[in-house]
Amino acid sequence: MSNGRASPPEGAILVEFVRQGAWLKCSAVCSRTGTEAAAVGPASDPSALERLAVMKLNRLLAK
Repeated sequence: MSNGRASPPEGAILVEFVRQGAWLKCSAVCSRTGTEAAAVGPASDPSALERLAVMKLNRLLAK
């Protein structure tokens, strides 16, 4: 889980990017539970936003 890309048990993580101007929103959704987490930031670093959104999702699922 250190790279933020670990899948939740028995499911997959779906990742979506939406760009609006200089900003990018990355949403990560658990296919098993439908739980969603998102991160918004500069469009210049999509990999960091993806990592953050997936880490936030994993934290939500751990609760």
